[in-house]
Amino acid sequence: MRCIILANGEYGELEAYRDVFENSDTILCADGGANYAFQMGIMPDTVIGDLDSVQPEVRKYYTAQGTEFIQYPVRKDLTDLQLALDLARERGADQIVLLGALGKRLDHTLHNLYAGIQLVQQGIRISHFTPGCWVYLVRDEQVIEGAAGDIVSLIALTDKVEGVGVDGVEYPLKDAVLRSDNPYAVSNVLTGARGVIGLQSGVLVVFHYF
Repeated sequence: MRCIILANGEYGELEAYRDVFENSDTILCADGGANYAFQMGIMPDTVIGDLDSVQPEVRKYYTAQGTEFIQYPVRKDLTDLQLALDLARERGADQIVLLGALGKRLDHTLHNLYAGIQLVQQGIRISHFTPGCWVYLVRDEQVIEGAAGDIVSLIALTDKVEGVGVDGVEYPLKDAVLRSDNPYAVSNVLTGARGVIGLQSGVLVVFHYF
């Protein structure tokens, strides 16, 4: 099941997100992500969080349309995005695409990347989309579809990632070890329309800039 989660972060040009919603099975909003869904004319299935950022007119409209609202206290251990990720897992999602989860505040960006590690280790595929790039959390293999000249960067999200191989790029890797304290595999370049990244253990975050 493919789940889209809208976070309350930075989006840029909203028109760039239209195609992302194709073939989605369920749409969740983490609190103020509902405001962006409203602007894009998207009907979410559920809005979850402490709901302190949802604009009143947005909540009124979605309530009238039958959207589910799940409210938590403002003082809680998990962020609104973590609550949305857990809900997606509970409902059977095996693929999660996050929108509005990168940019704006660096602490939120890092949190939103790290928040996906456990789900990826459980076999759920997680990616982030922005108008300028796709970001993938990878534990086994990821195919990059793009164009020659696209930038591809790899960073170890766990302490160590072993058995890393990268083909279809200017600087290929074979059976490499990447460590979080030595992030050297950045700013690689696709040599054609397709690159393939594989690894044996750990979790990578892969950035594909168009």
